Amino acid sequence: MAEPAEAVELKAVETKSSNSEVGPLQGLSAQRKKSLRARYLYGIIFLLSNLIAWCVRDYGQKLSSELHYLKACGIGGYDCAHTMGVLRVSLGCFIFFFVMFLTTSNTSKLYEARNRWHSRLWSLKCILLIASLTIPFLFPSDFIQLYGELARIGAGIFLILQLISIIEFITWWNNYWMPDERRNKSCFLGLFASTVFYIASVCGIGVMYSLYAPRPSCTLNIFFITWTAVLLVVMMVISLHSKVNRGILSSGIMASYAVFLCWSAIRSEPATEKCSPQKTQNGHGDWTTVLGFLIAIFAIVMATFSTGIDSQTFQFRKDEAEHEDDIPYKYGFFHLIFSLGAMYFAMLFISWNLNSSTRKWIIDVGWASTWVKIVNEWFAATIYLWKLIYPAVRRTKVVDHEEPVHQEGR
Repeated sequence: MAEPAEAVELKAVETKSSNSEVGPLQGLSAQRKKSLRARYLYGIIFLLSNLIAWCVRDYGQKLSSELHYLKACGIGGYDCAHTMGVLRVSLGCFIFFFVMFLTTSNTSKLYEARNRWHSRLWSLKCILLIASLTIPFLFPSDFIQLYGELARIGAGIFLILQLISIIEFITWWNNYWMPDERRNKSCFLGLFASTVFYIASVCGIGVMYSLYAPRPSCTLNIFFITWTAVLLVVMMVISLHSKVNRGILSSGIMASYAVFLCWSAIRSEPATEKCSPQKTQNGHGDWTTVLGFLIAIFAIVMATFSTGIDSQTFQFRKDEAEHEDDIPYKYGFFHLIFSLGAMYFAMLFISWNLNSSTRKWIIDVGWASTWVKIVNEWFAATIYLWKLIYPAVRRTKVVDHEEPVHQEGR
């Protein structure tokens, strides 16, 4: 039996509309996948650039004699190796990601031309990367020294942003695993993790006392470790206070992080110090030194990558609705973090000191590195404690402001 003409027309319209909707949706899905894959390629570029900086630092003197024809490299090409070579490669990496930051900022939709530039056109970006890494070797040494001073500031900003990202992750972890009064969630995982983190923190404190403070004359190390232990107690007490009541999971995670920062700071002390169990090594270092060096590099790259994709933490307005054609992460912020990360890596390779050379297969060792990490630990604890206390302080101010109003109404 033949269908009425109106029914046939209606089906045709529905089929056409459904096909027109599927097409754009499939295109947006493909664009989103390309955008998500692109961030891993940028991470590889960042890693390779920093490995080049390390090679220039440790083995650049073999090529320095070939660079004597470059006026910017000085006599014998020395100003293009060691510390100056690291700063030149770092500047090139910074230029590449800063150009990407300028050209992708304020991108919001997948169909924009800037999204295509971020996610595709890799041949052009390879040319840009090669040019960015090459041009700094033509700059005079005074300009590179100025960049080194600015890199200290950029590295400090990077550390602050990374701390905020880590603390926000700890807060999310605490909210996810600790019990919620509105939902019947088990607190077993939260309590178990809290116990593990606190036991690890206490054991870490004990191990640091035995290894890095073996005698009463190690006053500085004793101060670092003791102050870290005090911070652990303060964070636990405040998090359990009745007006804060944030549980012990977040303070346990933060305690472990503070112990790690303290251990890393003491490990950065020069190996010649009497309170350091590390022995001065000549040559290329043993396999533990090499392995620790490689692990440190990959860990810092991963930390930079995770901070770069965590743009939501730094948004002022977090209540904006998401749409199908929105980009999956903020491109401008992503590239800005990598450009600051290039400065941070440079400081690690030269141990935050522009006037001294670092031994081979060593990263972030020296008194400047030690104090940077210690201040980083104290700053992290301060931010965390403020995040605990601020909601309670704000509630108290609101109550004090409302009480006089009620009394006037009576």
